[in-house]
Amino acid sequence: MRILGIDPGLQTTGFGVVDAEGAQLRYVASGTIRTQSALRADLPARLKLLFDGIHQVVARYQPQSAVVEIVFVNVNPQATLLLGQARGACLSALVSADLPVAEYTALQMKKAVAGHGKAAKAQVQEMVKRLLNLPGLPGPDAADALGLAIMHAHAGRGLALLQSAGAPRSKSSAVFRGGRSG
Repeated sequence: MRILGIDPGLQTTGFGVVDAEGAQLRYVASGTIRTQSALRADLPARLKLLFDGIHQVVARYQPQSAVVEIVFVNVNPQATLLLGQARGACLSALVSADLPVAEYTALQMKKAVAGHGKAAKAQVQEMVKRLLNLPGLPGPDAADALGLAIMHAHAGRGLALLQSAGAPRSKSSAVFRGGRSG
């Protein structure tokens, strides 16, 4: 299974792609999508860059599933809102590509990859390097995205076992019910 991990950010979104075969993981690619080419005040243009960038990554690497970091609430509500919008653009791009999307917190990923939820970025980078046998450290945003993919590769095997044992799957659907027009 090829897994795409996404660490959303409005200025820099990290991505990481790994192949998982049983417990074996193989690094495929990683990098960042940057929005600095758009004016800082032009939020819609920046969100479009993220959306299009995710689509390009999906088209190039053809993942079978994706995982996105869940936004934490930060001290600055405006920064949290902007990060949430960036995350929404990433999620929209993934689901519009018909990918199943899992979500984990940074704390969950850090605990799974580095052994404790308060791990520093440098610790996550080092553990991702070791787990994927990389020749050098990935950048911090790419390392977080790869960490999410690694975590999902291991968690996904457990979820698959639960489903094969008959555990219920969650289902959701939405239907447009009409609205008002002008």
